[in-house]
Amino acid sequence: MALFPFCKTSAGPVRVTRIQLVLYCFLLSLIIYYLHGRKSSVGVKSHHPIFHALGLGKGKVMTDMTVVKAAVAPQTPVQTPWGAPLVWGDARNSARRRAKFAQQEIRIGLLALVVGTYAKFVRRFLSSAEIHFLPGQTVTYYILTDNPRSLDPPIELGPDRELKVVPIAELPGWDRLAYRRMTLLADAIRNPISKEVEYIFCADIDQEFVATVGEEILGHLVATLHPELYGMPRNAFPYEVDEVSSACVQEDEGDYYYTSELYGGLVAEMYKLARACSLLILQDQSNGLMARGLEESYLNRYLIDHRPTCVLSPEYSWWDSALSADVPVQRLLSLGRQTDT
Repeated sequence: MALFPFCKTSAGPVRVTRIQLVLYCFLLSLIIYYLHGRKSSVGVKSHHPIFHALGLGKGKVMTDMTVVKAAVAPQTPVQTPWGAPLVWGDARNSARRRAKFAQQEIRIGLLALVVGTYAKFVRRFLSSAEIHFLPGQTVTYYILTDNPRSLDPPIELGPDRELKVVPIAELPGWDRLAYRRMTLLADAIRNPISKEVEYIFCADIDQEFVATVGEEILGHLVATLHPELYGMPRNAFPYEVDEVSSACVQEDEGDYYYTSELYGGLVAEMYKLARACSLLILQDQSNGLMARGLEESYLNRYLIDHRPTCVLSPEYSWWDSALSADVPVQRLLSLGRQTDT
């Protein structure tokens, strides 16, 4: 047994039993596993807010961010803890929801805010919506813009589709837009939207529909899961933590973190949401405050207090990021976020 010279005695080599051989192999395996584990760990240098929320700042060590997501990722649930549907477009539940609404005559609005340089996204957004957003339904596009001429010449629309341009005052800078966005939404819903459609969905204009978004998204109050935070632990959610802010979320609150890229519902419910969020923003503004996630922080505060009746999976808001959840189908892509990541 030349592999085990330490098993010799002064009288010469001794026979190594089968049990001893197994023990030696086991010890050798443990040593190899330990050495391999030390080599595989890497330093995380990213300053993404999710890393900070997890306490993984610069200089800390972990194997990979995907390990954290894999450790907590759910098994593609189709229902929230409070019983609302969690929508995946190709799931059986979604097929049933589409069948439920398919025979009904429903008027639906899709609203987007177009200011400044974001006018360059409007034609791509509308062209893709014509193909993929609620095909077969009656849809009115509401474009709130400080530059109505950006829509000249008019975009050709299909049957039962209409475009309405709502002029707004110029809003230079993200800070002013963040303060005013919910107020503009509430005003537009009050007049003219409430008189014209039953459902209204709000979407960021720098997005593109790339697969069908059908009647499965309809509900009284609809929110969409943030693709980078789906499957992450609660302490990774970038809720507002300043207790002085109206958007503050306590440690024992919150089930999900929602994106502001797409949300909607019945007109009456959306007016309540926009009005409440605008008042929270104005209250903070009067105190010289603004939540760190801008209007998304106030949206999440509202949706904690008024849980959505329908939650859309990250299929309905996705962008190319190392942290974005794996989804069966990407249905609505953020073009602006992909540029940033």
